[in-house]
Amino acid sequence: MADRYSDAPFLRFVDAWVLKAIGHLDKATEEYCVAMVPHLERSFGLRGSWDEIVAQRMDFDAGLAARIQAIWTEGKARFEEANGRPAEPVQFAMIFVDRNFSNI
Repeated sequence: MADRYSDAPFLRFVDAWVLKAIGHLDKATEEYCVAMVPHLERSFGLRGSWDEIVAQRMDFDAGLAARIQAIWTEGKARFEEANGRPAEPVQFAMIFVDRNFSNI
C-alpha cells in the first residue's frame, strides 16, 4: 500500500476520508490523519480537522459522505450475495477514489 501513496501522499487522506464516510476508518489511520493536521493546514492554507481539510481541498459537497455510505451499503450487499464473502472496505475506498477523484 505504501507504493500507492509514494507519488501522491494526499491520496492517503482521501482514501481515509472515504473509509470514514462508510464507517470503516481504523484507529491507527485516524490517529495518523489527526497528527498530520498541522502539516495539512500549512500545506494547503486551510483550517479545520483533517477530514474538513480534505473536503475543502477536494471541494466535496456536504452530502457526499452520505451518498458514499449509500453506495457502500448497496454495493456491499450485492457483492456479498454474489461472492459469498464479505466486501472489503479498504478495497472499496481505493476503487471509489480511483474512479471518482482522478484529480488528486
